Amino acid sequence: MSELFDAVDALVASRATLPPPEERKRLRKAHGLTVDEVATALRVRRATVSGWEAGKTEPRPPERDAYARLLGKLAELYPADPDTVEPTAPTAPTAPTAPSRPDPALPVPVPVPSGPSSSSASCAQNTSASPPAPGTAPAPPAQAPSGPAPAPAAVPAPAPRPAADSEQPPTPPGSRPRSRSRRPGGPAPAGPAPGADTRFENGPLAVIDAEDGQVFAYCVGGLVLDVPARSVPALIDWTLREARLGQPRLSGPGKDADPLLVLTESACARYGLPVHLTDAERLAGRLPDDHKAVKQLARADWRLTQRGFGPWARVYRPAQGAERNCVQLCIPSWNALDTRHWADAAQLPPAELARVLGTYADRVMTPRGSTAVTGLELMTALHPPTRASEPDGTGKRHSEHNPGSLGTEPVDCAPCEAPDGHPLLAGLARFHRRTPAEVLMEEAYDWARPLTDEECTRRYLVGIDVNMAFAAGANGLVVGLDAPVHVDRPVFDPKLPGSWLVDLSHVDLSRVRLGKEWTRLQADLLPSPFTPTGDRPEGPAWYATPTVAYAAELGYDVRPLEAYVRYEKGRYLDAWYNRLRDAYVATMADLGVPATASPEEFLAAMDGHKDRDPGMAIVLSVIKATVKGGIGKLRERPRGEGWKPGRPWRALSRPTWRPDIRAAVISRTRINMHRKLVKHAAFTGQYPVAVLSDCAVYASDGPSPLDFLPYREGKPLPGGWRLGVSPGMVKHEGTQTVLWGEGVRERFGAPELNLARYIKSGEVTNQDSGE
Repeated sequence: MSELFDAVDALVASRATLPPPEERKRLRKAHGLTVDEVATALRVRRATVSGWEAGKTEPRPPERDAYARLLGKLAELYPADPDTVEPTAPTAPTAPTAPSRPDPALPVPVPVPSGPSSSSASCAQNTSASPPAPGTAPAPPAQAPSGPAPAPAAVPAPAPRPAADSEQPPTPPGSRPRSRSRRPGGPAPAGPAPGADTRFENGPLAVIDAEDGQVFAYCVGGLVLDVPARSVPALIDWTLREARLGQPRLSGPGKDADPLLVLTESACARYGLPVHLTDAERLAGRLPDDHKAVKQLARADWRLTQRGFGPWARVYRPAQGAERNCVQLCIPSWNALDTRHWADAAQLPPAELARVLGTYADRVMTPRGSTAVTGLELMTALHPPTRASEPDGTGKRHSEHNPGSLGTEPVDCAPCEAPDGHPLLAGLARFHRRTPAEVLMEEAYDWARPLTDEECTRRYLVGIDVNMAFAAGANGLVVGLDAPVHVDRPVFDPKLPGSWLVDLSHVDLSRVRLGKEWTRLQADLLPSPFTPTGDRPEGPAWYATPTVAYAAELGYDVRPLEAYVRYEKGRYLDAWYNRLRDAYVATMADLGVPATASPEEFLAAMDGHKDRDPGMAIVLSVIKATVKGGIGKLRERPRGEGWKPGRPWRALSRPTWRPDIRAAVISRTRINMHRKLVKHAAFTGQYPVAVLSDCAVYASDGPSPLDFLPYREGKPLPGGWRLGVSPGMVKHEGTQTVLWGEGVRERFGAPELNLARYIKSGEVTNQDSGE
């Protein structure tokens, strides 16, 4: 009889009622869960959960009843409006369908703000210690509807401007902000999606521009608002009370992003700010404290952070309870948008600049400063240091450590992890040069060798570049979350993050283990995996865990002399990687390079992809810079500040100053590179001529990567190089002739000049070559 009951229970579970896909995603985000966490709990793949939330597939037993139970519990905690959520009828899984895409030549409708609203749209509702309020969730990415757009409704005329220069009459509760909205002619990207957080219905940011005596705020989706403010303090007030700008938190315990205002040159002039900083102001990185705008803010009880009124200024009032009052300013003409990454974004028309910045904000986060600063802030936004505790005996919640985060207090690094000038090294002689046995030197590759006689008979040198190499190195990486513990004569544990003093000079690349088999290689044609120069180590040296683990993987015994290990550990960077990966892949798709392309289609699509949409090409560049800058920021060095060696600098006070995490990411990235070099050499007999960071150059009979990459029936070598969009795959970096390479080396008298540095353009200058 029990078997019959089990069969009945299974039959009922197979038809368990589930909420619609949008509600499934809302409930997960409301509780601060990631797709990976849900997938791990249900013992399914990440892509499976994503398919359930996208409505492409439906769960089957036994996962279906467990998933229904999870959603049911979350629905009790975060109930939604019953009029807007209907359960999904149980259906058999269907084949995925391709999502419809809007015709770029057609205008896209964007909701025009109208009707009553509350002035509570201010970012003052943010809190870092409380979970999201029931029924609220981070806004889903905006999706553009397909088909032609209906004509926008008429909008009321703008309200009269206030008479006072720095004050505005308060907006009565329940009334609509005075600013009117309009849209310029022509197509525009989609605005906030239906069901988005109404506090931020106008998007994360606005580009403020002055024209013919009027000031306009260009928002995402082509929305344009009239700005009545006549001074900087009034502009801040308007932003918080009426503009409805900001971005929902990226993690349940986190904080909503403050609204961002980008001031054009005309806006700077309108509000009494210099269009360009003087040399003294540029060196100081800020306006002087006696500037008119700074004094206006002070009189209005607004404060500036320690960095003052600079290219990225933060204006705030102290939080009152759970309320925040904060606006960030970005001033492109003060070099806020570094041309190395943002190209000519500062020169874009306001609407286009809003599109570029808005896309980046939607896919990554609202910019908080340089790409490096934003990359680091993204780590914290996805793993906040604190969360709200369970209610105590009185029903109150308190702030507590958020497991898996870096916490709120900085931790000391190990002496070997400390960069030169760190307070831990204050006892060293000033000009002492530390040896590999004293300092951890995990850096990217810069290695090259002369061509062999056989390679000189080939016609081309072809460079391949790893997509988002450092992001791929961070994916799945276990890092330490606490302070290091010193251990003498430890037994190496590849699962324990840390720094290890070990002699790897005995590792012989002429005989390595690949899987279960030993393989012979030409060691002199490969870089060593243990040093950034590719030279074989000469004795004991400090290495991060991934480097030592790779030596063991190649079949060699490792016996550390000592180590600094961290027992509290976790995959802290996984969510960071996932968000940046998704942003990169989505932006590549916007540029006409889909993730589903075959190798041949991929190479064809990459040809001129940045010219198809210059704005999205900027977004792509900034996403890549966010990865590298964020990793680099983990070991930020002193910059000015009147610093002297042996004294602490400002970055050391951050919990995110973690040189050990940076070292682990770079170590794993370099090891990933070497593993593919070895797999390719063992299978094809081809060896790299040069390696620079994430670029490898091979001699080839043809000009294309397909002329030397071993594809069979469209499938790449397992564990080797693979052409494609995703991080860790490779793209074509550039092709030059072998005669070019030999000519360049002969010209500069450098037989081992790193040709990977010049393979893209073929241009070499005396400065590049070191002359």
